[in-house]
Amino acid sequence: MTDLVTLAEWGAPLAAIGGGALYTRHAHPAAYWSTVGLPVSVARLLASYSSTMDACGLTVPPSRLRALAVKATTRREIRPVPPRRGIIRPTSTGLRLRLRLAPGQEPADVAASAERLRHAWGVHAVYVRDVKPGVVELRLVGFDVLRKVRMPRRTVAGPLRVPVALREDATAFVRDYRAVPHELVLGATLSGKSMFLRNLLTGLAAQPVVLVGIDCKRGVELAPFAARLSALATDPVQAAELLPVLVKEMEERYDLIKARQGIAPGTPDELITSDIWGLPDDERPSPVVLFIDEVAELFLVATRKEEERRDEMVTQLIRLAQLGRAAGIYLEVCGQRFGAELGKGATMLRAQLTGRVCHRVNDEASAKMALGDIAPEAVYAACGIAPELPGLAVVGDTSGGWSRIRTPHLSLAEAAAICRETAHLAPDVPALAPFRPYVPPAPVETSGPVATPRPVVE
Repeated sequence: MTDLVTLAEWGAPLAAIGGGALYTRHAHPAAYWSTVGLPVSVARLLASYSSTMDACGLTVPPSRLRALAVKATTRREIRPVPPRRGIIRPTSTGLRLRLRLAPGQEPADVAASAERLRHAWGVHAVYVRDVKPGVVELRLVGFDVLRKVRMPRRTVAGPLRVPVALREDATAFVRDYRAVPHELVLGATLSGKSMFLRNLLTGLAAQPVVLVGIDCKRGVELAPFAARLSALATDPVQAAELLPVLVKEMEERYDLIKARQGIAPGTPDELITSDIWGLPDDERPSPVVLFIDEVAELFLVATRKEEERRDEMVTQLIRLAQLGRAAGIYLEVCGQRFGAELGKGATMLRAQLTGRVCHRVNDEASAKMALGDIAPEAVYAACGIAPELPGLAVVGDTSGGWSRIRTPHLSLAEAAAICRETAHLAPDVPALAPFRPYVPPAPVETSGPVATPRPVVE
């Protein structure tokens, strides 16, 4: 009878604790990981490390000297040796630890067992990174960090480097224009493509970078950021006038670089350069980033006159993509589809776009347009993006690597406010002055009701 009374007394509190833990795990996964998941996973890792490595085939026979020492000092069975484990470093999203591989092992062996390690230690995912020869780092992620995006507090930012999204391994995806000069961003309607563009544009707005936009949807996507844009074209006609100006700017920058290369003999090697980044600070022109929203609108034509204009614009875009990097001109091309069916020059332009970001698309062919030529395995990942996860995308580059990312939410009002606050940072480019968008004055805020004067009666 006493046992029944004790069970009844403790049953309700235990049920409340269990229910609270389940709710916290679903609603606040970061808090659940810090309080419950982290201690449990560390205990599993420490208790089952050797047996897990043996089951995954990551152990090797001990050296002859070690086997002789074991036989001489103990009567224990000689067991295979797992990789030497380093210090476990907890993080807000998981764990990190380094492994020193045994002779004959390679990082690919550990990466092939990542799924087994995930189940053995009860974490959401395990990622392997090669640190140096013989050493790999395991990054254990405790929960799905892409379900509710929280950017890391410490991110590596700098000139033309923008932390724009969160990777699935809880690290920041940094858009680095110096490393990847041009990028293609594809995605269907409501896939999060515009959110990616907002985060990227507001990140660049705080830097002394010339921002140029081509938005053939009458400017509905880029017009809210007009305060920070140095030039904006809202239809193909204006784009046809703007692109030659950018090509001319690129040619003038090449003339500047050429003049620096033609200095007198005997000049130190560090003063000779092949791009604008080798120029002195007082001579270096500001970098230019060209945003193109709905690039297909530049290719679609209805008459022969429009076809000639289209061919001219495509030729200028290809020239900017091929030669713009050294002149500090970079392209960010966005659209829903971008394949050979758009017309002459589309495939050639796409081949110059090193970076690829593919959001949710409507068909497999669109995913192949973005990722098929650089990372075929990523095509299936892009096709599996659910509609209820806007902002989720697959990013890849010409190295063949790819990963999932998700952009944090940024409202249009917040992005526009950032552009207004950083409008004074826009560099002055006289050639782009005719294309500077009109910015209406901000409304005057009043502290109280405005009194309307009465008419004077004579």
